[in-house]
Amino acid sequence: MGITMENVGIAVRDLEETISFFSDLGLTVVGRDEISGEWADTAVGLDGNHAKIALLQTPDGSGQLELFEYVHPDAIQTLPTLPNEIGMHRVAFSVDNIDEALEIAAQHGCRPLRGVATYEDVYKLTYVRGPSGIIVMLAEKLSTD
Repeated sequence: MGITMENVGIAVRDLEETISFFSDLGLTVVGRDEISGEWADTAVGLDGNHAKIALLQTPDGSGQLELFEYVHPDAIQTLPTLPNEIGMHRVAFSVDNIDEALEIAAQHGCRPLRGVATYEDVYKLTYVRGPSGIIVMLAEKLSTD
């Protein structure tokens, strides 16, 4: 059986704010739609499912995020996920320049959870709390010259 990654889906509080954040980091909107109806209820497992969605793609085409903002039923606000909670809690991106990426994140009011770390002189990386509480890992591969 063959398998490939399709996308990572993230429910967000404000679709436009979240699109702006990820677009400024370099992702491109490749599709938008509003979904509802019996097929959506069946696929998602939620009666009355109605959501606005946007599909964003990384510049190299290797990864996609599907962002969705619920129109109905009302979205459930929970406490922001912590890095050690079980379940999906972050999305990670390689960046050419972590300082530049952090400047972009700061323009959206998003800052590192603690700071920027260096892992064995291989990566500089950090976790940023993005829109809707999404944890976004940014990693810059360091030169091995």
